Amino acid sequence: MAMLEVKDIHTYYGDMHALDGISIDVEQGEIVTLIGANGAGKTTTLNTISGVLKTRKGRILFKGKEIQTLPAHRIIAQGIGVVPEGHQVFPRLTVMENLEMGAYARKDQNTTKEEMERIFTIFPRLKERVKQFAGTLSGGEQQMLSIGRALMASPQLLILDEPSLGLSPLIVEEIFDVIRRLKQEGMTILLVEQNAVLAFSLAERGYVLETGKVMLEGSVKALAENVQVKTAYLGGE
Repeated sequence: MAMLEVKDIHTYYGDMHALDGISIDVEQGEIVTLIGANGAGKTTTLNTISGVLKTRKGRILFKGKEIQTLPAHRIIAQGIGVVPEGHQVFPRLTVMENLEMGAYARKDQNTTKEEMERIFTIFPRLKERVKQFAGTLSGGEQQMLSIGRALMASPQLLILDEPSLGLSPLIVEEIFDVIRRLKQEGMTILLVEQNAVLAFSLAERGYVLETGKVMLEGSVKALAENVQVKTAYLGGE
């Protein structure tokens, strides 16, 4: 049984059929990536999994339990951490307060301080800015904080939506080093990433989305050898 199973979901924006029967799965301990052009349905898929949007048809199972009818906060409490697109933080709260917000659903509050120290080990820059308002951080630091906040809940599945978006190459490499570290620690990750080369360097498997449908799926090795994927996403000819 996969940790996450998405089965034939159909999501709408009003009358617009945004997801037309998407089915994906993520096994425990693996990284799976979703790639596709803008408007393909990648973020909509993530938002449907996390409960921000509701599917009109289909099922979403996390550890064998259906979650598609649960509100977003209860889905997070099941053990899913979400890092949304655009390094979203609470700008008028400090770095520390943002991280504490990430731990609100934890049942084992006694380990919150330990998790905080782990985040500061992963992102030393956050420790240096612990009393600084999040809105005054750089874009890269806000992305670090967004990831750190999600990790504060000790998720079993981490969903990352475009973690490199709008960041400098040096910061992108730093962020992806952290994702590699999380992978080595056994974290299960569902990744949407505009840089398919980077995504393929981390993931075991991938899905190619077009206009709300899965057009291709398979190992990243197989996808990287596909002529269509090479041309559209990997800079090949």
